[in-house]
Amino acid sequence: MTFMQQASEQLFAGFGPKELDFLSSLKCPHDIQLFLNSIPYNVEPVCKSPLRVLREKSAHCFEGAIFAACCLRFLGQQPRLVDLGAFNDDDHVLSVFKQNGRFGAVAKSNTTVLRFREPVYLTLRELAMSYFEGYFNTLGFKTLRRFSYPLDLSAFDEKGWMTSEEDLEFIAEGFKTVKYRELLSKDMIRDLAPADPDLIKAGFSCSVEDGLYRADPEAREEV
Repeated sequence: MTFMQQASEQLFAGFGPKELDFLSSLKCPHDIQLFLNSIPYNVEPVCKSPLRVLREKSAHCFEGAIFAACCLRFLGQQPRLVDLGAFNDDDHVLSVFKQNGRFGAVAKSNTTVLRFREPVYLTLRELAMSYFEGYFNTLGFKTLRRFSYPLDLSAFDEKGWMTSEEDLEFIAEGFKTVKYRELLSKDMIRDLAPADPDLIKAGFSCSVEDGLYRADPEAREEV
């Protein structure tokens, strides 16, 4: 057994044979995305570990990103998350990976347009901007404003983030330690047009109502 195989066995020791067989069946990032698409969107205020997601077969955005990071780690990738920050809307968390020197992403979303991205983006900014036109709130306003530098989940290995039976709120706290970059200037924000009505319809076509962020029509952005 090689050193890498031994290290992998130690990292995933908390998974049972059934769960390991399932992880082994996910051969590429898109397989992970298809699994996330197939399970219900979780509307409960919890943050389950990847092991619990496998057992309970549900996930929200944050749980889905953490689950994808675990699966990507099984494929030899670093388990890294990037947070997309929004105004008057939910943030969206991506599990990012690199292939042939380019970035891609796996994501669980309550809309149809904020999910998988092929690894064709040269920078994380390019990747983040690929979500811009489809990132709108329930009022139809484009809301994406910033993105974080990657949060490496291996920093939480001692807390057993992949198999914990407890909620993983400490990972959300981890985003307070990373820097964010703004995507738009104030002039850009001021001139934004509403999202395309057909795109809005398509984006929310499969949404779970209880899991949607209720945008405040009175909210005003400083521009």
